Amino acid sequence: MIQHRKWRRTEKWWREQAVREEMAFGHFVREGTMVAFPLCFPEVTVPPPADECHITAVDVTPPGVVYMGLSGRRARVMVGMFHACAGAVMEGIAPADATECPAVCCGKTHFAAFFNSPAGGSVAVERLWASYKDTIQEWVLMPWPSQDLGVVFAGERVLHAVADRAGRCAVGVTDRRLFRLELKTSELSTIAELNGAGRLVVGSRGGVFGPDEGQTLWRYDTRTSEWARRAVKLPAGDWSRPLNWARSPLRGRNYLADAGGRLFAFDEKTGFSDPLGNTPHTAVGPMAVTFDGRVFGFSGEGIAKLFCFDPRKKIVTELGAAVSTIQRRRYGYVFGDAVTGRDGQILFGEDDDLGHIWLYFPRIRNH
Repeated sequence: MIQHRKWRRTEKWWREQAVREEMAFGHFVREGTMVAFPLCFPEVTVPPPADECHITAVDVTPPGVVYMGLSGRRARVMVGMFHACAGAVMEGIAPADATECPAVCCGKTHFAAFFNSPAGGSVAVERLWASYKDTIQEWVLMPWPSQDLGVVFAGERVLHAVADRAGRCAVGVTDRRLFRLELKTSELSTIAELNGAGRLVVGSRGGVFGPDEGQTLWRYDTRTSEWARRAVKLPAGDWSRPLNWARSPLRGRNYLADAGGRLFAFDEKTGFSDPLGNTPHTAVGPMAVTFDGRVFGFSGEGIAKLFCFDPRKKIVTELGAAVSTIQRRRYGYVFGDAVTGRDGQILFGEDDDLGHIWLYFPRIRNH
């Protein structure tokens, strides 16, 4: 009679198993779920050509309609709906000569899209989508009319723009000026002449902030139209790269990372915090804040890695590279913008050929 020795999982076996798990799965997102959604109505329409799918701007309305600005051989705007019985990305504005869309701004009733072409910066304004589409059985594809203002900044590039908290206007910068656009009337005015740089952000009290001279920020009040140079001094850090902000959708607290990966919080009343931690890699890209206050963003060159800053634990954690096995099986390497969705999920715009809009659902915290 042959007796088999009972196999026991020793401590060594468990260590080896942990190494195998880390080798197989440790390089990709380890918390939450990512879904890469194509820029089309699946099985009905096709996405734009691969070299026209670089998502460089994202904004969202309170009901959850996502507006995306695409750059590449030809620039355009696309609109996505991902909840209830909707699940599609629709074609929008596509100016003939534009190759870049640096910003889309969703207001209370209208949105604005900003484009760059060899002739200069242009603007298009249109009413927000009023209702959702049933993309299961009662869908209808309709032409999308828009008010194209044409090239309004001849010889100037639009760098960035944001909508104010009331949703009535957009404030933006070109490489030569600071401007304001009334979303409902399309009235455009110049606030001041300046050498524009970086991205803008709306503060916790409604002020709009942007990079100024001498490692400072200017401030513009959309209610009083007051503009102040060098209103806030940036904290000690390496500010050699363009600023990239993350704004909390509920608390109004903003986050900013310097070129060395140091993360700071910014409140319009109290100013900047001390360094909160370091991102795992430098070259910090787009960031956004979910409803519980956690900051999610990408950092690193070539293949960016997702990170999370938890303000309760006061730690920064690397979560791995982006990968999707739901909807589309795809790796994500480079991202151009991020925004918080209606339900607290984070939406990342992929800045790559054949780009997708990535929906990231963070892990629910275990209290």
